[in-house]
Amino acid sequence: MSGVRRPRVRQTALRLSMRVWDAPTRLFHWAIVLLIATSYFSIRYDKIALHLLSGYTLMTLLLFRLAWGFVGSETSRFRQFLRSPVEAFRHLAHFARREEDNEIGHNAAGGWMVLVLLGDLAVQVGLGLCSNDDGATEGPLAHVVGKDMSDRLTAYHATNFNILLGLICLHVLAVIGYGVVKRHNLLRPMITGRKRLPGATRQPRMASPLLALLVLALSAVIVWIVATRV
Repeated sequence: MSGVRRPRVRQTALRLSMRVWDAPTRLFHWAIVLLIATSYFSIRYDKIALHLLSGYTLMTLLLFRLAWGFVGSETSRFRQFLRSPVEAFRHLAHFARREEDNEIGHNAAGGWMVLVLLGDLAVQVGLGLCSNDDGATEGPLAHVVGKDMSDRLTAYHATNFNILLGLICLHVLAVIGYGVVKRHNLLRPMITGRKRLPGATRQPRMASPLLALLVLALSAVIVWIVATRV
């Protein structure tokens, strides 16, 4: 029987559930979704007070996320997920190739998408601080730039919101595309914080929740100063 060729058994690499996203990053992500929707409907139905509150909350979370990108968990840090543009384009060039998802955090293209979204959100918040409604309500920096400039920035604020919505749609389409084409479920890890990865993968370092609360509190103080003291 030694001469009989045995069928090959395909070896499947052991994959284990691993924590890849901390709670602060996930809560930030879903809070931004809720707040952008709140900002849209509040201005659409002329709820200016709610719109201001939503904007200040967005600013607080944005400041938190920018700081968390330097002091937070390993997968949330900019230096971990921002790779060279060449690597991002190389990743996109292989988009149609079906392969295992071994990325611990954002992939090379997704990291740049995050940066673009954060950048445009920062622009939107900054414009909002200088905007006015041609009535009794204005952003805390509107008086600093003057009425003419405030009117111009108000128009930019409205236009940029459409750009922001376009970027969000592109982001959602990318998540759907990865699921359909590559069979990569990018949504579940952002909900559960966990992902199945090769058993030899190193567990990413997670920052303390207490540090996240401290960063959030400092961000809120900065926004309060801007909103009430400027």
